[in-house]
Amino acid sequence: WCSSFSSAGVISAHLSAVKLDSIPLDADTNAEHRCARRANSTPYAVMSEYGELISPPSGSRVLSIQSHVVRGHVGNKSAVFPLQLLGLDVDAINSVQFSNHTGYPNGFKGEVMSGDQLWSLIEGLEANHLITYTHLLTGYIGSKSMLQTVLKVLETLRKHNPDLVYVCDPVLGDAGRLYVSPELVPIYQKEVVQAASILTPNQFEIEQLTGTKITSEADALAACACLHDMGPESIVITSMDIKSDSKSSVDAASRFLTLIGSTRRPQREGAPSRFRIKVPMLPAYFSGTGDLLSALLLGWSTMYPDDLATATSTSVRALQAVIRRTADDAGVQRRSIEGLGNDRSNIGERELKVIQSRDDMLRPPSLASLGIVLEPIE
Repeated sequence: WCSSFSSAGVISAHLSAVKLDSIPLDADTNAEHRCARRANSTPYAVMSEYGELISPPSGSRVLSIQSHVVRGHVGNKSAVFPLQLLGLDVDAINSVQFSNHTGYPNGFKGEVMSGDQLWSLIEGLEANHLITYTHLLTGYIGSKSMLQTVLKVLETLRKHNPDLVYVCDPVLGDAGRLYVSPELVPIYQKEVVQAASILTPNQFEIEQLTGTKITSEADALAACACLHDMGPESIVITSMDIKSDSKSSVDAASRFLTLIGSTRRPQREGAPSRFRIKVPMLPAYFSGTGDLLSALLLGWSTMYPDDLATATSTSVRALQAVIRRTADDAGVQRRSIEGLGNDRSNIGERELKVIQSRDDMLRPPSLASLGIVLEPIE
């Protein structure tokens, strides 16, 4: 993932984690007060840019259906820990279980879950009255039967909670290439998109979903409008390599990725319903960044439910901090970024440093310090 943002017109959100439960659990005094705090508060909260303590709503619980790898951080390995760190309970179902992600030069080993196996797990949860989810998060789904079962799972979850929020990362492919069977594309187009609350496609994926080529910001906004009409209230195009309509002064020699956000959900006063985020590219390819961004967006959107721009920019700041730490640890130098999509050298050292970046995910660096620009779109 390669990113960008500039200091002109930056909207910064400086967050700091605040420990709420400072009473020693082994203290004998104030037991009643201590028990009340433990029952009614979350262990950590975050200080918002408005000076308020914020945390996910009480009872927030996510069912995450994504891939799993033994070594590395993609799929659920990129999503579960960050969500838990932000204060959400997470139950994970692994759509595949592989030794490592598929980008390694010597391949991978493992198994793919079937739709029947997924449904068996849901039946077990329902039989024990354990379907109490507020959110569903899905990522890589490798087969038609699995994707159709995911829709059946969503129907069941919404039977128990009609207000359930479905965050869908429609993992279809990237850079002009499908990662999945072509038979999955019409299912996403005709059924999954309609059911999603928040959709997080990349440039290639939104082209697949809408059947339109995106070469400009205007194209991207038109594609978002098309998808809004199909169902999702909020859409974040997570990476585009296009010429934006930004008027900010950015070094013309630099390379940037552009994110576009669009929502039809009512926003707080002053929060834009459409925005662009520009992130400076780094000269390396990192796997799992889309999975991590979707998870962070889910987490932060529970704390900024009426401010998609802030939820997205906070998530991007955290992600960029993880990427930079990973790049520094891997010794990535600033060199030509051409052809990096095929660069598999040093791939093991470019596994995302998710655990090591826990503080950055709780207290993301400022937009300006990362060279990131957030701008409203009129």
